[in-house]
Amino acid sequence: MAPARASLGAVAVAALVVAIFMPAAAAAAQAPAPAPTSDGTSIDQGIAYVLMLVALVLTYLIHPLDASSPYKLF
Repeated sequence: MAPARASLGAVAVAALVVAIFMPAAAAAAQAPAPAPTSDGTSIDQGIAYVLMLVALVLTYLIHPLDASSPYKLF
């Protein structure tokens, strides 16, 4: 029974060593996060382009109604 307790103790010590040093090894292996490439201005510019496109489409849809043309869109 003594050899079983000795091997159990060795396994416990090995598990403790691995539990202590494994997170440190994993943390050292990870690279830092990259710096953000956008500060939000490109998102704002994209929203502005979409809104301008919507305004352009609405202008071309509403214009025939104002111009007394034969087009009946609505």
